Amino acid sequence: MEIKQISVFLENNAGRLGEVTKVLADAGINLRAISIADTADFGILRLIVNNYENAVMALSEAGFTTRITNVAAVEIEDTPGSLAAVMDLFRRSNVNIEYLYASLEGNAGKAVVIFKLENHSQGLKIIQENGLSMVEAF
Repeated sequence: MEIKQISVFLENNAGRLGEVTKVLADAGINLRAISIADTADFGILRLIVNNYENAVMALSEAGFTTRITNVAAVEIEDTPGSLAAVMDLFRRSNVNIEYLYASLEGNAGKAVVIFKLENHSQGLKIIQENGLSMVEAF
């Protein structure tokens, strides 16, 4: 199973991130994970939310440009080396990780790592074959 991630393209201006969070709050959308990457001119805000369809609708109505991407959310132990072990599985299988970010939303003693994989279907296969726990919603 995969998670739907929303990417929001933002001008790199003061207050733009606040505008996005206000739109989502007004729409009753709960953020589950968030990441932002920026350049001098623009940023890409990546979100996992509790209701991506309503979030995209609210953001679009507010004039934001969005895109939906399938990502893999993997629950790992919250211990030293857990992420390194998962990264090694992808490395040995030649699956490139385009980016990742984490959420502490997992169960006690666990973390959720969100992976954007270059070869999504191959990455999902690696996750399943190695008995890793994928998170369907959080």
